[in-house]
Amino acid sequence: MKIIKPKNLKKGNTIALLGISGRIKEYERLQHAKAYFEQAGYNVVISDSCKSSHRYMAGINTEMCLDELHRAFLSDDIDAILCARGGFGTLKLINNIDWKIIKNNPKIFAGYSDITVLLNLIYLNTGLITFHSPMANGDFGDIVDEYTKNAFFNTLEGKTKCFYSENSTIYNTGKTTGKLFGGNLASLVSLCGTDFVPNSDLILFMEDLNEPIYKIDKMLTQLFNVEKIRKNVKGIAIGEFLNIEDKKTLNEVIQELALDLNIPMCDGFKITHGRTKDTLPIGVNAEFDADSGIITLSDDYVCE
Repeated sequence: MKIIKPKNLKKGNTIALLGISGRIKEYERLQHAKAYFEQAGYNVVISDSCKSSHRYMAGINTEMCLDELHRAFLSDDIDAILCARGGFGTLKLINNIDWKIIKNNPKIFAGYSDITVLLNLIYLNTGLITFHSPMANGDFGDIVDEYTKNAFFNTLEGKTKCFYSENSTIYNTGKTTGKLFGGNLASLVSLCGTDFVPNSDLILFMEDLNEPIYKIDKMLTQLFNVEKIRKNVKGIAIGEFLNIEDKKTLNEVIQELALDLNIPMCDGFKITHGRTKDTLPIGVNAEFDADSGIITLSDDYVCE
């Protein structure tokens, strides 16, 4: 598969804030995000799907969200796409996405949580590197975390080379290489039963929140019951699992996974639903050192 690098983010670029997942409950937060980016030197447009909803999802219907996604990639006036929020909705789009539109009109596409579905499928189906990043509504819609802001702009501008864990637990020692792949665990598992795993060595990163431990155990088991996942994942970088009632039991579950897989694995990365987070490119070659808790990017992931 030919890798496509989007153009890096520059001052004066136009960023589209895109609603293709959960409905926007507090539109004023999105307006705050728009003002934030404009003050930082960017132009901003907000998709119409952010201004309407059906049930718990953005847009008046799924077709509207699909159309907004296609239009954002097709538009020569838009340089980067930042998803408004997660929730649920992207899984309803995947069977009708025109991947040729995305492949022929590459640009930055960024988000996390439910957007994990599209981050990985866009890379798989087009070769376009995507970005697991903070989002407009939750991260830029209020007081912006300084680390998160710097990580976001540094990565999208092409300046980031490494990601570091803090106070990490080493579940398995060692170094490995592969392409970065992953995101929200529940969203990844929702893709089981579809073709979602790249045919290459992978460094899997994952996070989640508000999930009972038995469900995390179930999701990890389901994910690694997928033959291509078990075969292709060569290392695991674990972010935060937030709002867990029993961290000791979660640690036991992860240790059992590490024993089963016997690949480099550690936690402590700023990959999270929390305020302080890194922005990671999906599809780029990287080296993962579980002993030191460092992910080092081996290639450039944006172009001028």
